[in-house]
Amino acid sequence: MTGNATYRYHDTTIVSVAIADAPIVVTSAEFDQQLAETLAAVGLRPGMLEALAGITERRWWPEDVSFADAAAMAGAKAIAEAGVDPSSIGLLIDTSVCRDHLEPSAAVDVHRQLGLPTSCQNFDLANACLGFMNGMQLAAMMIDAGQLEYALIVDGEGSRRTQQRTIERLQRPGTTKAEILANFATLTLGSGAAAMVLGRASENPGGHRFIGGVGRAATQHNQLCVGDLDGMTTDSKGLLDAGVELAVDTWAAAKAEFDWSDLDSYVIHQVSRAHTDAITSALGIDPDRTPVIFPTRGNVGPASIPFTLALHASDFSSGDRIACMGIGSGLNAAVIEIEW
Repeated sequence: MTGNATYRYHDTTIVSVAIADAPIVVTSAEFDQQLAETLAAVGLRPGMLEALAGITERRWWPEDVSFADAAAMAGAKAIAEAGVDPSSIGLLIDTSVCRDHLEPSAAVDVHRQLGLPTSCQNFDLANACLGFMNGMQLAAMMIDAGQLEYALIVDGEGSRRTQQRTIERLQRPGTTKAEILANFATLTLGSGAAAMVLGRASENPGGHRFIGGVGRAATQHNQLCVGDLDGMTTDSKGLLDAGVELAVDTWAAAKAEFDWSDLDSYVIHQVSRAHTDAITSALGIDPDRTPVIFPTRGNVGPASIPFTLALHASDFSSGDRIACMGIGSGLNAAVIEIEW
């Protein structure tokens, strides 16, 4: 299948990718301590977050740091590292899952904090954990069409409130084993922010070319993971099974379209050890070429792909072919290629 599901770009490059790391480290052992009585009451052992998910810690923002603040911090770093004049940025997209209110958009707050020009279009784009990659795709289309000189994609995620409220609920007498397992994925979340500046490859020869990609949807699975800032319920096994099936379909289409045989690196959405092992096994890709951040950052949602690219940038060499795969609850998936 081609057409609507496949896209190629001819003059778009990643000029910079940056992160803002949340400063408060919260260990999985701390969660185990807070839930010790509940776990004992239902016959579960502590240590599942480390043993099953492979997550030893995650980060939280201070209470006075909003999601837009976090996104703006990452955005400021990306602009500085790109060395571009903010007045030349024609598009700002905030792809955060986390938001403090329904309106106005988070993008207007980020736009204000960064002092971007009045000519800079700005809006939110939401698609669960796939949002950042969708933002890249939209920006690349506009850059290739000659509508933009530069675009800034930002994402700010925070798990503090969601995890605190989830733990409070699970501490109540009468909590069942099923309730703990349904909320398990909530405790794997992390906080962090990422941003990326994209521009014309013809004018930024030192950038990382955005080659293109393939998208797929499996929206029959739209109820497997449903959440808001107060909590998230997940059918973890169902989501893993459906996600792997969709990933295999998306990967096969991309591999055929872009002649992928032996790429240099594979950056996949960071959820957990179980998810990473299942994806690498199903796709037949080398785990040693799959950099991870989940052990110390957890699942930072849409920020996961750019966060991993930024943290492992020193491991990539010029000309490396990198495949990035994102999967968002719903389900939607995309695989893109970047030439580093």
